[in-house]
Formats: sequence, structure tokens, C-alpha cells
Amino acid sequence: MEESHAHTHSYEPMKADLVRRLRRIEGQVRGLQKMVEDGRYCVDILVQIAAVKSALHQVGLSILESHTRGCVAEALRERDREEEKVDELIQVLRQFTKL
Repeated sequence: MEESHAHTHSYEPMKADLVRRLRRIEGQVRGLQKMVEDGRYCVDILVQIAAVKSALHQVGLSILESHTRGCVAEALRERDREEEKVDELIQVLRQFTKL
């Protein structure tokens, strides 16, 4: 499902915020690694894992919303590969909501 676009991605206006949030998540993951290395209490580690999962999920939702409002909506408006875009959206929703 990898698709390369020559045009600007729908998340472009929020790209700096997304990168900032992903860097924060990266720091949280490094912190988790250190917690395990230091032998921290299991519950503390699990709480931090839940926080990382939630933060990553929020980034994903932001990109998903942007994709839907941008790429998918544009395809529907222009009657350009609308069936393909809807199928792609359904597939990505299935993957995104998988546990």
C-alpha cells in the first residue's frame, strides 16, 4: 500500500508538530529502555508503555484525519479513483485499529 505522491501530503501543514511529537515519543521509548535496564518496578514501566502507545495513537489519528480530509475528500470531489481511495482508507483503518 506504499504510495509515493509528487504532490504535497495532506499532513504537510502540521508536519513540524508531528515531527516534534514523534521526537518526544522517541525520547519516551528511550526512557522505557532505561527503566528496564535500571530494573524499575513493572507497574511503572507498564504505565509508561501505555503513555507511549497513547501518544503514538494520537499521532496516527492526526495523520489519518488529515488523509481523510485531504486525499480521500479530494478524490471524492474530483471523482478521481474514489473507489480506490475508499478501499485504501478502509484497509488502513483495519490496520490502524488492529491490536
